[in-house]
Amino acid sequence: MLKAAYLHIPFCVQICHYCDFNKIFIHQQPVDEYLQSMKKEMIHTTTRFKNYEMETIFVGGGTPTALSEQQLQTFLGDVNEVLGNRSLIEFTVEANPEQTTKEKIAVLKANGVNRLSVGVQAFQSSLLKKLGRTHNKEDIYSTVAEAKKAGIDNMSIDLMFGLPGQTMEMFKESVDEALALDVPHISSYSLQIEKKTVFYNLAQKGKLVLPEQELEAAMYEYLIEALDKKGFKQYEISNFAIPGFESKHNLQYWNNNEYFGIGAGAHSYVEGTRRRNAGPLKQYMNLIEEHGFPYIEEHQVPLSEKMEEEMFMGLRKGEGVSDATFMSRYGRSMFDIYKEPIQRLIQKGWLEQREDTLVLTKDGRPLGNEVFQEFIGVVLD
Repeated sequence: MLKAAYLHIPFCVQICHYCDFNKIFIHQQPVDEYLQSMKKEMIHTTTRFKNYEMETIFVGGGTPTALSEQQLQTFLGDVNEVLGNRSLIEFTVEANPEQTTKEKIAVLKANGVNRLSVGVQAFQSSLLKKLGRTHNKEDIYSTVAEAKKAGIDNMSIDLMFGLPGQTMEMFKESVDEALALDVPHISSYSLQIEKKTVFYNLAQKGKLVLPEQELEAAMYEYLIEALDKKGFKQYEISNFAIPGFESKHNLQYWNNNEYFGIGAGAHSYVEGTRRRNAGPLKQYMNLIEEHGFPYIEEHQVPLSEKMEEEMFMGLRKGEGVSDATFMSRYGRSMFDIYKEPIQRLIQKGWLEQREDTLVLTKDGRPLGNEVFQEFIGVVLD
């Protein structure tokens, strides 16, 4: 039974220089009309696909907190009306510090939001400016304090490393500052240069100077050690939590479970089919009006691809991939299907077997993408 939904708010007050997600500058956009289209998509989706019982909802973007208080109230009310139920245990909204006011936090809390994912990225003004971020350190402190005061204690902080001009001292300071905020979850990612971003254009012109790979690797190693000392468990390659505060929604993805995807550019995985929604606002809204659904791509996932995804999604997790779970889903052992790549990766020291489970080793974690490639395209007997 499907238990998760992702909802996409594409609007931003400022476009970050590294972001390749589906987003649009909010000024003079048809925000209210878009929210109405999202409600229609929710209704049509739950009418067509009835085998669901929501346990987790995640609202991402873009910047959900770019919405006004009234727009947030309308949107969250619609979400609760269509998707909400007593089974809901985690309701997350992404929040940018400079736009997450005391009043907006009150709206979030009143509508059942019980987790915030705060886009911090760094604590140094110089780095934030290079990233195209418009918040400062004081905004971060204020957002976290106001959320706690409102009773939202379950928060995650996003940090980035490998940034242009970022030194090890800067990253250590950011990790220390994040820990001082006393939140139970930290996500940390290295900068990836994606097409259609400011950073990509700068890199093409030779104007983007990034830290050496050795320094980036050292930052990641420091992150793991520093958070471990403070009681954070690395339960996924880039995610760390005080036990009990793992992201239940993101675990739905890493456990290769199905989910609804609502909104412009959103992806869904329902009844064995992956679907992609139209990204441009006008196209998305027109498709909703004309056809009820905004799909521009549908892919029935074959068995071989499901098994590949089970491996490389599951190996992202600290607990790895269980052969018992694999066999219950696909009727065969992963040690049979992937015998050769598993043996190669174990010999390289990137994978280890713990009873019936495969996990990335300490050396394998920074090389996750190389490990995952080994499971793609294996011919089934």
